[in-house]
Amino acid sequence: MLPPLAETLYAASGLIAAVIAGRNFDAVLARTGLVGPIRAAAMDMAYTTLRAYGRGDFLLGKLLERPLKDAAARSLLLVVLTRLEARPDEDHTTVDQAVTAAARLARGQFKALTNGVLRNFLRRREELLALADADPVARWQHPAWWIARLQRDHPAHWQTILAAGNSHPPLCLRVNSRRVAGADFLQRLAAAGIAARALDDTAILIEKPLPVERIPGFADGLCSVQDWGAQAAAGLLDAQDGMRVLDACAAPGGKAAHLLERAAIDLTALDADAPRAARISGNLQRLGLAATVTVADARDIGAWWDGRRYDRILADVPCSASGVVRRHPDAKWLRRESDIAGFATTQAAIVDALWRTLAPGGKMVYATCSVFAEENGAQVEAFVGRHADARRLPVPYATPAANNRDAQPYALPDAEHDGFYYALLQKA
Repeated sequence: MLPPLAETLYAASGLIAAVIAGRNFDAVLARTGLVGPIRAAAMDMAYTTLRAYGRGDFLLGKLLERPLKDAAARSLLLVVLTRLEARPDEDHTTVDQAVTAAARLARGQFKALTNGVLRNFLRRREELLALADADPVARWQHPAWWIARLQRDHPAHWQTILAAGNSHPPLCLRVNSRRVAGADFLQRLAAAGIAARALDDTAILIEKPLPVERIPGFADGLCSVQDWGAQAAAGLLDAQDGMRVLDACAAPGGKAAHLLERAAIDLTALDADAPRAARISGNLQRLGLAATVTVADARDIGAWWDGRRYDRILADVPCSASGVVRRHPDAKWLRRESDIAGFATTQAAIVDALWRTLAPGGKMVYATCSVFAEENGAQVEAFVGRHADARRLPVPYATPAANNRDAQPYALPDAEHDGFYYALLQKA
């Protein structure tokens, strides 16, 4: 068995190699069999490496005479370079453990290469980091096309958005107001030695992220993990007691649960993915809530709609997830710019279908966790242009901290919440 750091480096590099090969991080992690502390440590190291992949890839290109074809060795070097920049006080330990980890690759034939590349980096650190800071992809740690889109869509905020995308995401809780008051739950956290602060009546920010198993009352349904920006959807929809409500694209059920916590409604939670839809039921059961969970494609209303119109519809449509990329850093390297047009086509088809099921006078919230205009403002403008009976209503800023008050109704990512877009539409 490898020493702890070497074992973590090795495990994290395996995750990175799979992502570089085009596989989804979560799917890869689920198949590794990693458990306990090594799982947590490897996840954290791999996430950090993926957030900084543009920088690590740049540095590695400067350190190698020719491209390294062995994916496992290349991934190990990417992981270690990221760690060396983040923890310069542990240089020698990190290099030593990296060489130990490299002994497991291809019968040890990359030990000398690993040692040579890493020690070369230590000798040239200042020079190489200066070069990286002068390269846009290495500096901002996002693909060039991504950077260009943000510069165009958010000329006043693009740097802030990119910086947030490279940060660790906050852990925010939503208190189940049917079970406990926010102030009372905050006291429970304090009694458990968990530092936290209230963002509003039901949103609580945990100062230092921790496993949900350590959150008092989580298993009993007193709270859920939900980003503060995502919590804005339920308030914006403003569903009242007795209303018939549809949450389309509902998995894993966070917004559906929030709607049910706020009002006694007849809720249908719809999702096209059966395994993900099963998570809706599990989450509702934990919280003591009930809804009709339906597995179907929202675009095919003949397959799921009974003909009775809804008073409220939440259209939380599939998107690029560019506003939550710090939680899924593999996405910014797996995603291609051409994917955005595909998402936009799907989004348009979904909202056009859902509009047919909305009652006159009813309201629909169009929501994404994207910060790209093609999926947001441009999408809504095109929708209103296609539907003469659609009226766009003002959107209160998504959170008190919403930081784009001069433009579209975004909650741009910051230290307290991820990035979201909302539009409120009413049927004449």
